[in-house]
Amino acid sequence: MKIPPYPHPPIAREGWPILGGALVVSLLVTWWSPWASIPFWVFTLFALQFFRDPAREAPEGEGLVLCPADGRVVSVEDAADPYAGGRPALKISVFMNVFNVHSNRVPVDGVVQSIQYFPGKFFNASLDKASLENERNAMVLTTADGQTVTAVQVAGLVAKRILCHAREGQALYAGQRYGFIRFGSRVDVYLPPGTRPRVALGDKVKATRTALAELPAPSRDDVSAA
Repeated sequence: MKIPPYPHPPIAREGWPILGGALVVSLLVTWWSPWASIPFWVFTLFALQFFRDPAREAPEGEGLVLCPADGRVVSVEDAADPYAGGRPALKISVFMNVFNVHSNRVPVDGVVQSIQYFPGKFFNASLDKASLENERNAMVLTTADGQTVTAVQVAGLVAKRILCHAREGQALYAGQRYGFIRFGSRVDVYLPPGTRPRVALGDKVKATRTALAELPAPSRDDVSAA
């Protein structure tokens, strides 16, 4: 049974304390000095756009891998999935700048097998080394037909907090909201061999709305094992 979706108010819940505090401070400084309040109002407007959280509709189709974040594709390559036993995978990475929506969505229907957090550095998230050296949080999913898909939230140059609301053993559905990263970051997705990518380097993508790839049709042995 699918979990009811987060109702998606216009502003992400992770931003409510920051936006509320910025608004209060801006009003107080305005009362003291309108000119001095300008930088505070600029930050308040920045926070308002950064924490926006629009509802999204997913494309129709079987076996689609939905994009977990807004941004630009910076990697489409064969790799080993370090969070699922080093198995061969197709890796697709999406870089988010500070003006993108930072609400993260689940790429496929599946059950959470593990959630692994790793402290690390804060290199520019558009660099390849950020995938394995930056602070990150990996969520390994298993689909109903036994395929493994891993989504990794990676902190960026100015990102200071990764938030993941999923739990091990939880059943999630494609497009479901599961986390947030503050501020500027990257999401890596590791997909089974044989997955056909539907994006290329440099493509601009939208969370949920863009299909990153198509999973391979499961073999009979995979279906039986699932």
